[in-house]
Amino acid sequence: MNREIYIRDGRAPIPQKAITSRIMSAIKGKNTKPELALRKELWHLGIKGYRLHWKKAPGRPDISFPGKKLAIFVNGCFWHRCPNCQPPLPKNHSRFWKEKFKKNTVRDQQKIKLLMEQDWATLEIWECQIKKKLKACVHKVKRLIEK
Repeated sequence: MNREIYIRDGRAPIPQKAITSRIMSAIKGKNTKPELALRKELWHLGIKGYRLHWKKAPGRPDISFPGKKLAIFVNGCFWHRCPNCQPPLPKNHSRFWKEKFKKNTVRDQQKIKLLMEQDWATLEIWECQIKKKLKACVHKVKRLIEK
């Protein structure tokens, strides 16, 4: 029997199936499909001058316009608990996931609070919004930059 051994770092429960572990390991934290789609459209419309995951901005926003003090977070619906599409909780290890998602949302709120304390404008754009209304998302960014 060929059994795979997984190194556990405590950030996720031990999966019941090997395929689940492979899928979860492939999830990226930076340069996700929604981020790339938004950045491509910003670039296409000539909206440039942003920084990616800029270390000098509190919370390292996905996209920062330092000169305008604008921070944009592109949130995955599942991981950040989208209020629009309200993804269901995983059926297995539900207590773990509830705690994990709560920590994620608290961390998100703390990042926004730190930015606002330093006079940054913030914008959260959800994965589902990018998929359904990419142009509207880009126009929100454009309006904030032009202020």
